[in-house]
Amino acid sequence: MSETTFEPDEVAVFLKNNPSFFEDHAQLFASLSIPHPYADRTLSLGARQVMTLRKRSKALEWKLAELMHNADSNASISQSMTLWCSQMLAEKNSQKLPERTIDSLKQAFEQLDVSLRLWNLPMLRAKKFKLDEDIELQAYANALKKPYCGPEGYLPAHQWLSAKPASVALVPLKTQAQTFGLLVFGSGQEAHFTPDMGTVFLENLGQLASASLSRLIK
Repeated sequence: MSETTFEPDEVAVFLKNNPSFFEDHAQLFASLSIPHPYADRTLSLGARQVMTLRKRSKALEWKLAELMHNADSNASISQSMTLWCSQMLAEKNSQKLPERTIDSLKQAFEQLDVSLRLWNLPMLRAKKFKLDEDIELQAYANALKKPYCGPEGYLPAHQWLSAKPASVALVPLKTQAQTFGLLVFGSGQEAHFTPDMGTVFLENLGQLASASLSRLIK
């Protein structure tokens, strides 16, 4: 009588389709052993299952910790955003808006360096925020469909900051009709602003800043 051999996949399918197999053959289950994944020895199927469950549990713990960290971070950002918005809304003098924009953002996000340049704003009198004619920069800002995040962007804009940044976020300021400014955030950490990060918060911030500063258009 010839021996019947089974392929590993066939055994796996059989066990999957017959979940009561090991219950019906409890002694077999207890006697089986498999190689230890991290040591030069074997362990029982039961012990291996416990190890797998512990590993999954640990992974879930890390995921939960990450979610809690992100929730805390988002709450902090939301509070900073609310503080900034309240300060911008409280400013009645439109000529003070550029200075107020920078000061309130630095207060809200203390770990970041912030700068601002504006153009095509006839009512703007603060010279330090006026951009000297720079066709290349204006074209760059106008082409931005969303904020740039990363190590470079438009390199001359890095010079507006008080220190050389490791990463930047460049936020265009615009109305439906025109782009009139660029808001620059700088960080000393390379991982703070990265090309693959989400930009929804920065987009919202740019829209709010644009709405406020557009009071200087006319």
